[in-house]
Amino acid sequence: MARPSRRHDHDAGGDPDLLSAKAALRDEVWSRLDTDGIRRFPGPRNRISNFVGAEAAAQRLRQTAAWQRAATIKANPDSPQWPVRQRALEDGKVVYMAVPRLAEQDPFFLLDPDHLAEPPRQASSIKGASRSGRTVPVEELEPVDLVVTGCVAVGRDGARLGKGGGFSDLEFAIASEAGLIDDTTVVVTTVHDRQVLDRGAIPVAEHDVRVDVIVTPDQVIEASREGPRPVGRLRWDELTEDKLAAIPVLQRLRSSR
Repeated sequence: MARPSRRHDHDAGGDPDLLSAKAALRDEVWSRLDTDGIRRFPGPRNRISNFVGAEAAAQRLRQTAAWQRAATIKANPDSPQWPVRQRALEDGKVVYMAVPRLAEQDPFFLLDPDHLAEPPRQASSIKGASRSGRTVPVEELEPVDLVVTGCVAVGRDGARLGKGGGFSDLEFAIASEAGLIDDTTVVVTTVHDRQVLDRGAIPVAEHDVRVDVIVTPDQVIEASREGPRPVGRLRWDELTEDKLAAIPVLQRLRSSR
């Protein structure tokens, strides 16, 4: 019998009740996506879920003003946003793609559309990025115009639910502290319509980053973010020793404090 996957929030810090509520909602959404005509291999559970229609959502994002204004994009490495990364390179945009789980000392791939070893489709995959790009330290990154993030679910109020590992929030905090992202940087996500929830449905902490634009295969939703975005910063008191040990850049940043 296959062993059950370890939950991504096993080493998360923060309010236990909030973590539990988010975990329950994740399971509910993953079950909703585990449906013929929506799921893609290897299934939605325990990941940023790939979905039928991811390419259509990427194409719809391509038509937005936020996309057309952006010259540099920071993107997550997950499968449902692969078509987004591909189209960014096709459109001549520089892409900073996070190394999965931020597992390298230099935690981002730099993909320059003018210097690719492979066509954009291959270069924008996780394996292709290691051939067509190079990993760069945070200090070498340029300010970004658009942040692309993956979600398990997203609310119409912009509240975001990830898979529980906290990596998207860490990427955002690291980039914010380095001056690459600020309150004016647009944050977008591409999801299936079944991943879009009502306002207030997703429990959030005060520091959680919200999404500005939600794109599905069928619609573009402008999230009504209330008030300024929380200033991205690393919340050292909520980082467990397991998390710190797994992410080299955090160890370096902590030692330099």
